Amino acid sequence: MPTARILDSLAQVSPSQWDGLHDGRNPFVAHAFLQGLERHGCLREKWGWRPQHLTLWEGDELIAAAPAYLKDNSHGEFVFDHAWAHAYARAGLDYFPKWLGAVPYSPVTGPRLLAKTRDRRRLLVETMAALCGSNELSSVHVNFHTDHDDADFGGDWLSRIDVQYHWRNDRGWRGFDDYLAAFDHKHRKNIRQERAKVARAGIAFRVVDGTRASADDLSAMHDFYLQTFAEYGNHPAITLEFLQHLAREMPTSLVIMLAMRDGAPIAGALCLRGGDTLYGRYWGATETVPGLHFETCYYQGIEYCLREGLTRFEPGAQGEHKLARGFLPTFVRSRHWIAHEGFRDALREWCSQEAASIRAYARTLAAHSPFKSADAGTDAPSSPA
Repeated sequence: MPTARILDSLAQVSPSQWDGLHDGRNPFVAHAFLQGLERHGCLREKWGWRPQHLTLWEGDELIAAAPAYLKDNSHGEFVFDHAWAHAYARAGLDYFPKWLGAVPYSPVTGPRLLAKTRDRRRLLVETMAALCGSNELSSVHVNFHTDHDDADFGGDWLSRIDVQYHWRNDRGWRGFDDYLAAFDHKHRKNIRQERAKVARAGIAFRVVDGTRASADDLSAMHDFYLQTFAEYGNHPAITLEFLQHLAREMPTSLVIMLAMRDGAPIAGALCLRGGDTLYGRYWGATETVPGLHFETCYYQGIEYCLREGLTRFEPGAQGEHKLARGFLPTFVRSRHWIAHEGFRDALREWCSQEAASIRAYARTLAAHSPFKSADAGTDAPSSPA
């Protein structure tokens, strides 16, 4: 029988052991990414993030793992359970700490049960529930898992869905003009006008990966990130040292779009590149220019995907404005094991009602596709790959 161990740092396992459990197509579960967050000051206990990674071993061989954290709050998760925490409090029960299987600050679909066989993935799920109960935790949550992972959760795990907006090249578009040709006249005209405004403002773009990003490029991108967080009054977690780490340890995964005017960067978008997908993560700007946000965060990313042969672009959570620019509604998923049977039964009905509402909302969104016909990609919302 495999032995379960909880690791409070990924430094306790080698990159080759950890990365041997996944196919390497999703950069967010890479050892370098997750351990970099820990090493370079992005995760702090006072912010509610304590690494508690679940690992299964046969002797000295790591056979399964799940990136996981003990949470004292629900910040930085993007699957909202504040109502659940309030219900626990009203009942005189402690909802926190809870155990979270996820990638910090990243509402990105990807593998969460890292193992080569279904039996081992299911053993991870069973072990999570057992350790939750034995440690008197309220719950375990696994956020933004893949459809492939979903089949490995038992019926006692509650299921939730939400909608994000993803770009998919399932029509074989070869360039941006080819892409625009699939739009109806109104939306095609609006996009061209947005892009023209940026060009008339004298703004051009540099796209660099970690192999070509200079120290000044990384510093500028981090400053843009800090600017955005300051504008919204949020606490920035990503450090410059972490960006430098990504450029050094995951150079081909890091992609930065820099908006340049008169030789100086005025805005930037930070992305990560996976096997067939570009993931938009952060953006910021020091100037307000009409259309700059859409160009930097969306159109440059689409052009990059078309140029590089990537078939998907996930620009981040939320934002109905993405629909008009060709990002179609896509379901994302999470699973939840609630230790208290009474609450588990009550929340099951709550999750069912929530899912029905979200599916109805997604159908409404799909009816407002910017494309000319269903043949151009206006089918019902898809599940993540």
